[in-house]
Amino acid sequence: MSVDVICGINWGDEGKGRMVDYLAARADYVVRYQGGNNAGHTVVNDLGKFALHLVPSGVFYEHATNVLGPGVSVDLEGLSDEINELTARGVDCDRVLVSDRATIQFPFHRTLDIWEEERLGASAFGSTRNGISPSYGDRHMKRSIRVGDLLSPKHFESELRKVFELKDSMARGVYGKELPLSFDEYLEWALSFGEGLRDRICDTTRLLREAVDQGKSVLFEAQLGALRDLNFGIYPFTTSTSCLSSFVPIGGGLFGVRPDRVLGVMKSFSTCVGAGPFVTAMTEEEADSLREVALEYGATTGRPRSIGHFDAVASRYGVEVQEATELALTKLDSLSGREKLKICVEYEAQGTKISRFPLTPILYESSPVYIECDGWEEDVTGCRDFAMLPKTARDYVEKIESLVDCPIRYVSVGPERQQLIDRNG
Repeated sequence: MSVDVICGINWGDEGKGRMVDYLAARADYVVRYQGGNNAGHTVVNDLGKFALHLVPSGVFYEHATNVLGPGVSVDLEGLSDEINELTARGVDCDRVLVSDRATIQFPFHRTLDIWEEERLGASAFGSTRNGISPSYGDRHMKRSIRVGDLLSPKHFESELRKVFELKDSMARGVYGKELPLSFDEYLEWALSFGEGLRDRICDTTRLLREAVDQGKSVLFEAQLGALRDLNFGIYPFTTSTSCLSSFVPIGGGLFGVRPDRVLGVMKSFSTCVGAGPFVTAMTEEEADSLREVALEYGATTGRPRSIGHFDAVASRYGVEVQEATELALTKLDSLSGREKLKICVEYEAQGTKISRFPLTPILYESSPVYIECDGWEEDVTGCRDFAMLPKTARDYVEKIESLVDCPIRYVSVGPERQQLIDRNG
């Protein structure tokens, strides 16, 4: 029996999907424990390239049961479409299950998210406009409707009417607009897409408890990264739930079991999508060239990611708050051909050097303090052992490892499953 967690160390988009896909080969259960379809995990395997948004990244293994835990916000239409698309491409989705305690993300959540970003204008949070913030807001206001409520149609309709009346009042009173659909249309949307998911709804806490008792292996999968965490990220430019490994017992619904390991994932350079401070941002010319080489565009939104030099201050903080026991460093291959590489080792703000990741107002005032490392010209995509990497590439990895104070076990040199170096052999 093993319980492992894969989570992001930075702003998200670190390459968690490829690591879940790799480790899921030995997992009996793969569980998404938070987030919604506002971000994607990219997986490349023998069937092709896939961008997953809600379905856990272990879906490509027929032996694995894939679970959307109680901490997830479920767009019923989005999940249905994703399952249908995967099935059409030859992926068996029969073992995709949904917690009865997960909450439903309705089209009106998406509408209100869009309107709020428009209202904020230049102060917008950089939302994906998928409805995540309003959906999780309802959860904390005790106005959410849970996936399991679909199994009690009369109760579901009664609860949806209450929520609809609230959203309709908000639309008119706050935004001066009308919701695009009527109550009956929202009800039909939910019942229609919910019917197709009905047989997937279950008590996943009981399911996972029994699995652990039977000695099965469970792999928990996070969305986004530590710096987008609602409580410890670059607030308010965060997601609306907790991305941290410590949230697993709540969002995953498996209590009293401590993870055997927490694998934190980070890139060999910095990227982020969305608004907020980004201390190590590259010049536009540098960023554009690396973005094209590394294909740095959001898996869900298609938005170009902001590109920066590796930020050891932010990454060390991410390692700490994620309680990472080991790390995976991705996209090392994208740095080939660069003469020099920069690593941010401190921030400077108000004439003071800062080694600990600060609150958002200080981040805006911070400038990076860099060291430089020698780059390498060689194509490393064929390397399968750490010793095969150019010495300067090994030095770069080892320098990062020492700065973030956590062992880097895996080094990714390409998107394919086999393009992953395990330093433990």
